[in-house]
Amino acid sequence: MEKGAEELHLHPPPRRPGSMDDPAKGNPMIIFVRVNLKHLFKHQRNYSWPRPARCPRCEMSQLWGHGFVLAYFDGLPAGVFLRRYRCPQCGCVIRVRPKGYFPRFQAAICVIRASLSRRISASGYLPEISSSRQRHWLKALKRHVTARLGNPWGRRLLAAFDLLVAAGHVPVSCAI
Repeated sequence: MEKGAEELHLHPPPRRPGSMDDPAKGNPMIIFVRVNLKHLFKHQRNYSWPRPARCPRCEMSQLWGHGFVLAYFDGLPAGVFLRRYRCPQCGCVIRVRPKGYFPRFQAAICVIRASLSRRISASGYLPEISSSRQRHWLKALKRHVTARLGNPWGRRLLAAFDLLVAAGHVPVSCAI
């Protein structure tokens, strides 16, 4: 064997239990619930979040509280704390998030749709939201429509937006 040849045999690094690359963990799960954002902003950590009866992934055990995570939403002057839970059985982390928002988005889905509708029909943007953000949504939507539905949908972007949302996709995200 040639000198240094054994260095070419790459072995994956060992996985640490509980780390994000642990396949048992998977991605954090999000549960969407009806929330009054102004009420949540007022009460913060004292807000009465609903607790799922069982883990949505393994359906085996009761969930433990797993702290809070700060999130920002349009229309609020500062961030709010969203509740997290953890399953002691499978290790799944569940984040509770307001209904009507895409994961990792500050604007409501209806506001994003209204922005797209105005831009597509009247060639203008909503004045209360930055135009660069709205351009990002339109560009991402066009990319998603082309990738998932094909070119014929290019003339019916709002219908394609609704179809993709109904299918569980985030049609205005960077990732496809």
